[in-house]
Amino acid sequence: MDQFRPLRRIQVEPEPAQPAPPAAGAGGDAERDESPAPAAGLLMGAKVRRRAAVYRDCKGDYIGVPNDPCLTKILSKQGDNKVLFADKVLKFTQSGKMKRRILVITDFALYLVDPDADILKRRIALAAVDKLCISNLSDNLFAIIVPTEYDCLMASTRKKEIVNVIVKAIKSTSEYEPEVASSNRFEYLAAAEVIKVVEFEDVDGGIKTRITNKEKS
Repeated sequence: MDQFRPLRRIQVEPEPAQPAPPAAGAGGDAERDESPAPAAGLLMGAKVRRRAAVYRDCKGDYIGVPNDPCLTKILSKQGDNKVLFADKVLKFTQSGKMKRRILVITDFALYLVDPDADILKRRIALAAVDKLCISNLSDNLFAIIVPTEYDCLMASTRKKEIVNVIVKAIKSTSEYEPEVASSNRFEYLAAAEVIKVVEFEDVDGGIKTRITNKEKS
């Protein structure tokens, strides 16, 4: 997967903060970092033109899944062969670090693959997705809410397309439509008992995004 290139619209500026207490991830496969990392940070994303996002052609597979032996093997083991979307993304760990991932969406599940190790890091059944959270601004972040496991915060320049593909895929195979919550503040479960708050602010030259641990009441 040498075609993987990091997104350029993301810049993280760590703030001094107490590290989050260690917790086991629900679902058994939450990604962890052995070295401590700041629990909060400022994420600055350059504004993108809304019109470009609306009229961009939806190609679907931006990776070339049929030509990638690792991805085809992963999907075949799960009995999946209909790829609706595939592209590079950034995935946030529970400590706030960003990891490069390949996101593959089929008509049954979401796959997050480590492009450096060619390893499947997580599989989320579409039936388990309850809600998608996005902001009202033109940033690149979105959260996938999975009540039976733990949630997933990611960044992609194709956020709008990813959300649309997930919603349509779930509607086509079930009798419900997942909620798409649009707000400049939302929460997500990063790991067991680790809730993070994501806040967005429109500033000159871009969008400031703050990700912090939610204080326990």
